Amino acid sequence: MLPDHTDVLIVGAGPTGLALAIALRQAGIDHLIIDKLEGGQNTSRAAVIHAHTLEAIEPLGVSEALMRRGLPITRFAIRDRDRTLLQLGFDALPSAYRCLLMIPQDVTEAVLGDRLTALGGSVHRGHAALSVTQRPDAATAQIVSSRGSRAVTARYVVGADGMHSIVRESAGIAFKGSTYEESFVLADVKMDWPLGTGEVTQFFSPAGLVVVAPLPGGSFRVVATLDQAPERPAKADIQQLIDTRGPAGPRTEVREVTWSSRFRLHHRVVDTYRNGRLLLMGDAAHVHSPAGGQGMNTGLVDSVVLGQSLVRILADGQPDAVLDAYGALRRQAAVEVLRLAGRLTGIATMRSGPQRMLRNGLLHVFGALPPARQKLIMNLSGLSRKALAKAA
Repeated sequence: MLPDHTDVLIVGAGPTGLALAIALRQAGIDHLIIDKLEGGQNTSRAAVIHAHTLEAIEPLGVSEALMRRGLPITRFAIRDRDRTLLQLGFDALPSAYRCLLMIPQDVTEAVLGDRLTALGGSVHRGHAALSVTQRPDAATAQIVSSRGSRAVTARYVVGADGMHSIVRESAGIAFKGSTYEESFVLADVKMDWPLGTGEVTQFFSPAGLVVVAPLPGGSFRVVATLDQAPERPAKADIQQLIDTRGPAGPRTEVREVTWSSRFRLHHRVVDTYRNGRLLLMGDAAHVHSPAGGQGMNTGLVDSVVLGQSLVRILADGQPDAVLDAYGALRRQAAVEVLRLAGRLTGIATMRSGPQRMLRNGLLHVFGALPPARQKLIMNLSGLSRKALAKAA
């Protein structure tokens, strides 16, 4: 049974919602977290956690568990089939986490969920928010489940409910941007990969791009653009992508596809993260290309900063203008991430021969310049945005 009142209602129990619930639980802040799904997604989707994110979520007590269950990788390369255009190393990052941590999103959610449970918290699954209204001192959400409907009043309602956020819609916050022309393929596969498990590789080719990243347990994540991708890419589809875009040497056989999906990409960001008592974070506030693996990472840092801000208000008695500072900082971070992901996607999806030749030449020169290479490493790791991850 849901309570009638709470301090913070979190709508959505993905990684960002779970992280915020942990932060509030640790601080003794009364909260309620709901999700419309009866169970977790149980799919891998986002597959990398960056150094800055692991630093930011350390206070939640989950970074060590994530490192144990993930696969740390220190190298990222861009290749045109067999020609290396750019290589980046993450083993010299100014961080305790000198790597790209490859870990499927369902595992990340399991680690966060276990931590919340260990703290005595829980997720109310099978509960969907239909609408949220607010007055100056509180907000009320209409929540429906198989047991019926119920109104829950909270001092603050947080939308961690994704791109089609009910909280954002109820707040009347604009979500501006557009959609990429290409569709994207995601797949987790078993294969004998000639480059081994120590590198994340992005391949360019006349046929388009493909990214291959090792995952724990011997699987590989494959990401590729297609004009018309099938809804559930099969083994033959992934095999063709590897054959036409990956290494041009001996053929790599895709033995099994354990999970696959197709999706359209949007690049959008909200005008503001707050309207009165209604707050946004994660995909409810920003969505973009998976280039650089920044989406879930940006959302997790959102949740940490928002958690700090809410604790200062609800436990320390600070004015709720603290939330305006949260919104300003995290929107700036989201805009920077959208810009980075957009540039990486634009570079990767060039179609004409002259453009590709120029791009390849420039990347080769770029890779030979240590300051330029270091700047990209810091952007990808998120460490360049540390100043945007501290509550006011």
